[in-house]
Amino acid sequence: MAAPPAPATEGSPQPEPHVREPGPGSARRGREDSRASRLSFCTKVCYGIGGVPNQIASSATAFYLQLFLLDIAQIPAAQVSLVLFGGKVSGAAADPVAGFFINRSQRTGSGRLMPWVLGCTPFIALAYFFLWFLPPFTSLRGLWYTTFYCLFQGLATFFQVPYTALTMLLTPCPRERDSATAYRMTVEMAGTLMGATVHGLIVSGAHKHHRCEATVTPGPVTISPNAAHLYYIAAAVVAVTYPVCSSLLCLGVKERPDPSTPASGPGLSFLAGLGLTTRHPPYLKLVISFLFISAAVQVEQSYLVLFCTHASQLHDHVQGLVLTVLVSAVLSTPLWEWVLQRFGKKTSAFGISAMVPFAILLAAVPTAPVAYVVAFVSGVSIAVSLLLPWSMLPDVVDDFQLQHHHGPGLETIFYSSYVFFTKLSGACALGISTLSLEFSGYKAGACKQAEEVVVTLKVLIGAVPTGMILAGLCILMVGSTPKTPRQDASSRLSLRR
Repeated sequence: MAAPPAPATEGSPQPEPHVREPGPGSARRGREDSRASRLSFCTKVCYGIGGVPNQIASSATAFYLQLFLLDIAQIPAAQVSLVLFGGKVSGAAADPVAGFFINRSQRTGSGRLMPWVLGCTPFIALAYFFLWFLPPFTSLRGLWYTTFYCLFQGLATFFQVPYTALTMLLTPCPRERDSATAYRMTVEMAGTLMGATVHGLIVSGAHKHHRCEATVTPGPVTISPNAAHLYYIAAAVVAVTYPVCSSLLCLGVKERPDPSTPASGPGLSFLAGLGLTTRHPPYLKLVISFLFISAAVQVEQSYLVLFCTHASQLHDHVQGLVLTVLVSAVLSTPLWEWVLQRFGKKTSAFGISAMVPFAILLAAVPTAPVAYVVAFVSGVSIAVSLLLPWSMLPDVVDDFQLQHHHGPGLETIFYSSYVFFTKLSGACALGISTLSLEFSGYKAGACKQAEEVVVTLKVLIGAVPTGMILAGLCILMVGSTPKTPRQDASSRLSLRR
């Protein structure tokens, strides 16, 4: 038996309590930690599938809701502005509320975030279906669609905030989180492509241009019941994706305890955490820049179909242009992930500016060849504009954790407040732009619009997104950007503390 160590005498050097020379055992443990931090292909795909329903629904509403409200429900443009603004504001207001309740929720057997995703699923599906339902009354249709759009946006927020915050709890490895984000964006866009294709093909019969050819008067055209039924079918198809994809997410993804914070302790209150995060300079710069960029993308999506229908002779190419945007976005997402890893996230942001000259070109020369080129380039720019903030946000959270030492739950504060600000900017942009249609004399359901409406649509499809994108990129390029933390021992120790 080995003799016990002699007690240290006064004045003798004391050993460092937690310093250990690196050896084969520590190297082996490091390799095991690295392997444990890796995510399987199945996990990444299932994680991406979980976000598909919200993206399908968001794409359908972005491209077709405004057209549905104006030409099928035949609501005045001023009321449509209130519907869009009210729904977006409701979704934005739900973000801090969702962050507050999720931050205070206890961890269950399936995790802390997963129960929120599963619990919201059936209610979102119902709200989405009734959003496209044509009620028998006409006087209160504006109130009907405002109510269900607000419900849908609020419930979608309670679904999306925990789902996106789940990125931080998949693995402590930043490179694996970036990879999971790339898988998520690719799968979401592929699902969005399929959903938008199905939705567009189903409702295309409701917007045939020949319905106006037999009309002598310039007044509104009577909508047949078949047009409303087509929207019912499309809404039901999209609504079914919520329970299907949520089930796959639950089966394929395991939520891990947050490795960057202690497993116990009260953590930081939501209001105190919100105050700290909004004063963190890298986070503030990220939010402000993408306020403009995300609003520009939403305006471009919302008015593409209206522009093709009423401001150009491209009404027969609407479905093809929407598919071109989505296909190019899907195909370019893996390329942008490679660019992010090879050249850095700040350099990749310049890809968003590719939309600027082509958007102006479409407004000036609205022909079919130009429109398809613009749609392709817009899809490429939209891909990087969606991928970049979700790749930079985990780095911002890590940068904050290296400077502050607080309890668990901060990831929901970061993600919920980011979505809050971006939705609020989209609400203001869409609300103001739709009001401009009302002021220019837009007639709901009319076959031919006034020349002032055509000019307004050209400004909304060209000049408005251009100004917003340039403003956002200028803000993003000012100053330094948080870099991905290195996976050395000191960085891991700092994150765990």
